[in-house]
Amino acid sequence: MHAIRLEQPKHFAHVEIEDPGQPGPGQALVRTHRMGICGTDLSGYLGKFPFFRYPRIPGHELGVEVIAVGDGVQNIRPGDRCSVEPYMNCGHCFACRKGNGNCCVSLNVIGVMVDGGLCEKFLIRADKLHPSTKLSYEQLALVETLAIGCHATDRGAPGPGDHVLIIGAGPIGLATLEFTRLTGANITLMDMVESRLEFCRKKYGISHTIQFRGDGSELEQMKHITNGDMYPVVTDATGNKHSMSSALKYVAHTGSLVYVGITTEEVSFTHPTLHRPEMCIKGSRNALPRDFGRIIGLIEDGTIDTTPWITHRTPFNRMIAEFESFTKPETGVIKAIVEVTA
Repeated sequence: MHAIRLEQPKHFAHVEIEDPGQPGPGQALVRTHRMGICGTDLSGYLGKFPFFRYPRIPGHELGVEVIAVGDGVQNIRPGDRCSVEPYMNCGHCFACRKGNGNCCVSLNVIGVMVDGGLCEKFLIRADKLHPSTKLSYEQLALVETLAIGCHATDRGAPGPGDHVLIIGAGPIGLATLEFTRLTGANITLMDMVESRLEFCRKKYGISHTIQFRGDGSELEQMKHITNGDMYPVVTDATGNKHSMSSALKYVAHTGSLVYVGITTEEVSFTHPTLHRPEMCIKGSRNALPRDFGRIIGLIEDGTIDTTPWITHRTPFNRMIAEFESFTKPETGVIKAIVEVTA
């Protein structure tokens, strides 16, 4: 069976792997139709993602078809089109008992810690599949990245009329934007790449965008936008240690800073920067099962339009040759989709 494996940073290989066989109790056998390439895949390729284990078959943003199900499976049936919730949690640890399997102490994310969906077929826990009778495989492959933004928005918990700053207009920043706009908050988006900001102005009607230049002008723009108050909620989706270290100065007194981007490097700040405004810093990791059902419904009813997201497509046999280009912002990639099987 054909698969693509990331042997080590910057080295993909076409490989033959064993057929997964038939599903056991509680499992499903699925065929991968579409895979979204996300920041985790790019960081794993570049050797910059802290949780990535090599060698690894990537693929956790997936639109799949159910081929067969094992005993006891009732939530899906053969022929169903599904999005995959890729977080394999234990169900027993402290976090899982609280309903936060997204940060299980022994979490295995498929395509990151264990092999994922960049192959023809694979076995998965059936409870991690979320079906839709309306969405295409491409749409279903986008549900997981949207779920990251959904959870990050919930972590910041903005209210109607609040000023919210989102730093980084890549896929995770855009996913956070999708759900922040549903809260009725006033959004400011900051990025270094003007083309990304232009995309947000045209697609989402975001009037407050700031191109980061590092000369202090962005801080003055923020004060003007917020009448000097700064932002009750700031979400940093960059995964850049410099941005993450600087983000504290944009937070209003008693406000919250949410880190949804990940870096392997040290994030540093002076303690008074945190203490003086009585700021709350939160991490946001993965998403919750309920987020997947909510997002599928929002795409189905047209509240979320995924059409502008997909800027690049590549067939399975061309992915290795084209992957390097997806790491370069100048190529204009928002979301690239791999056409794994027809």
